[in-house]
Amino acid sequence: MFGLGGQELGLIFLIILLIFGPSQIPKMARGLGQALREFRKAQREISDEVQRDEPPADKPGSKPVE
Repeated sequence: MFGLGGQELGLIFLIILLIFGPSQIPKMARGLGQALREFRKAQREISDEVQRDEPPADKPGSKPVE
C-alpha cells in the first residue's frame, strides 16, 4: 500500500496517537468515514446524471432527419 511496510505504518500511527491523543482518533476516523461516504454519494449522483443525459445511439441503417 503506497510502498509503505508494516513498520512505517506503525510509526505513522504512533506519531498520530502522540499528537492527537487516544480520545481524538475515533472522532477523526468517524469524520473520515462520513467524508468518504459523501464523496461516493456525490460520485454516484454525477454518474447517474451523465448516463441519464446521454442521447440514445442511432440505430444502424436508419436515415438521419434532415
